[in-house]
Amino acid sequence: MATNILMPALSPTMEEGTLAKWLVKEGDTVESGDLLAEIETDKATMEFEAVDEGVIGQLLVADGSEGVKVNTPIAVLLEEGEDASAIPTAAPAAVTEEPATASPTEAVAPTTQPTPAAPKAASGDRVFASPLARRIAAQKGLDLSQIKGSGPQGRIVKVDVETSQPQPKAAPTEAPAPQMAASPGAETIKKMYEDRDYEEIALDGMRKIIAARLSEAKQTIPHFYLRRSIKLDNLLKFRSEINTGLAETGGKLSVNDFIIKASAKALQDVPACNAVWAGDRILQLQASDVAVAVAIEGGLFTPVIRDAEVLPLSLISTTMKDLATRARDRKLAPHEYQGGSFAISNLGMFGIENFDAVINPPHGSILAVGAGMKKPVIGEDGKVTSATVMSVTLSVDHRVIDGALGAEFLSAFTRYLENPISMLV
Repeated sequence: MATNILMPALSPTMEEGTLAKWLVKEGDTVESGDLLAEIETDKATMEFEAVDEGVIGQLLVADGSEGVKVNTPIAVLLEEGEDASAIPTAAPAAVTEEPATASPTEAVAPTTQPTPAAPKAASGDRVFASPLARRIAAQKGLDLSQIKGSGPQGRIVKVDVETSQPQPKAAPTEAPAPQMAASPGAETIKKMYEDRDYEEIALDGMRKIIAARLSEAKQTIPHFYLRRSIKLDNLLKFRSEINTGLAETGGKLSVNDFIIKASAKALQDVPACNAVWAGDRILQLQASDVAVAVAIEGGLFTPVIRDAEVLPLSLISTTMKDLATRARDRKLAPHEYQGGSFAISNLGMFGIENFDAVINPPHGSILAVGAGMKKPVIGEDGKVTSATVMSVTLSVDHRVIDGALGAEFLSAFTRYLENPISMLV
């Protein structure tokens, strides 16, 4: 029989996507593994494969359709020998609604009263009941979430509500949590600028996700900040010597490669900082999986370098270059930008001296890295001299990491950068 092909969840966090392009047309025969469509998530464009074999009977969603919810039917697949007459006249919704007709054991009373909307239990789960059962429950003042259904798959039918008695509603045990005032809507904001020329730019999927996640992060994560100045002169000399040796192979290490390595080693030295917040517990990771922010047009990715504490600097360098290139082309797979316990955001190459980064949940911290600047410093002999100094700020989730622990991590990180040969032993 005809079956629906549903919008897939191409990553654990995907809720909707854009059907960028169909790779098949109605009437095409497909087998398991054949490519059906290109789908854009908030992070990447990915190809969607067929699971079953059959004939494409109908395409329900057009090329370029945005905001298609996960599990929404996007096409109809016919079995061998079926034709278009097997296609339902209307495609079902992502969550199948109950039919408007009564169940075989019920007679629909003649009435023009509208059927009440499908209720939900206190948990948020939908309560399944026939239209007639919902009308009777509304007339009797019954809470359908408190009634056990005897119909197919626990569906509430007429006899269930007719034999139930109204239950008193429990008084709320506590006052509802205060809600933040809603921000002004788009139309309100636009009226403020109606006498000015402007260009209205719609948010794409990535920008919407970034806005939602960062708003959530600043509202729900108790951030605090630790700052440190680091002398880079030894590192710059050490890096120059290594790059001279790599010149024949075409390799070249960046300061960021050393920052990644130092972070990974420091996480091993202070393992309690190598952790993420998991709702009601902390997950402390063993390997140092370091995420690095990469700016792309319209947003950013945070590809993850796994096991960075054991990777040689040369491999960290080539891995980072590959991930950054594919991030800008939006060709990363979900497992390449999800995970990690710690992130680095480096704006030093843009001349930014210092800044505070927002934690990317569920990470326990993120390191904001500024530019190395020539500055006057007091030498060990008490005399004024100059040094290349880099400012870093560690943003910390106080639920995961306390102040003293974060300071211990920054001390270890500084020690590796100011004595770079220690990263190799």
